[in-house]
Amino acid sequence: MKHIHIIGIGTGNPEHLTIQAINAMNAADVVFLPVKGVGKEELADIRRDICERYITRPAGRISEFAVPQRQTADKTYVQSVDAWHGEIARIYGELISGLPDDGSGAFLVWGDPSLYDSTIRIIERVRREGRVDFDYSVIPGITSIQALAASHRIPVNLVGKPIEITTGRRLAQNGLLTDSTVVMLDGEQAFAKIDDPDAEIFWGAYLGTKDEIVRSGRLGDIATDILTLRAEARQRHGWIMDIYLLRKGRDFDE
Repeated sequence: MKHIHIIGIGTGNPEHLTIQAINAMNAADVVFLPVKGVGKEELADIRRDICERYITRPAGRISEFAVPQRQTADKTYVQSVDAWHGEIARIYGELISGLPDDGSGAFLVWGDPSLYDSTIRIIERVRREGRVDFDYSVIPGITSIQALAASHRIPVNLVGKPIEITTGRRLAQNGLLTDSTVVMLDGEQAFAKIDDPDAEIFWGAYLGTKDEIVRSGRLGDIATDILTLRAEARQRHGWIMDIYLLRKGRDFDE
């Protein structure tokens, strides 16, 4: 049976790869490498660098494919994501169909496949459609949450207290609800709208790479500086991946 490896590769630092991830890359006949178009060439280059460093199997090869853009016109967020996943599932199905009957392929996933990534659910969608028969395995990777905490040299949680992992869209809708809130996928910079200036923010972009930027402090003091840094970095690179932790309270507060 065909087999697919879904491999977490960390946040962009080639040294984030685990031995398990490297072994899975070398077990694959083909590594499928997504290309996201103008302005995001660097993302593909990072994956290429990872492949060049770690694939030692002589017969292993790389197959690049174009990722369609998500269409949002006249659709709700959920509708647009569902339609987008359907397009990607069709592409994945074609790629997997091209493998030999006992062949294997690999998809490289930023961070960890289980956290705010849809590769697993898209692969399951391909299986449900039943056009190609295959099995798959998931190899965990270092998440941006771990990389953020390591760069700031902090634990994510306060002692005995919960954490929330959410998106910028949800933070803007619901506000700051827990003592420690990790915010991902924030294209709207929702932290700047939080009415709690005494909260702390631990922010990072391009974590684990040579372009890493981190800032921390009282939200009311540095929110504007982070907005400026983020805009400048996005203009310079053409893309940005950032994440932050909002924290209120202290260890051992009742």
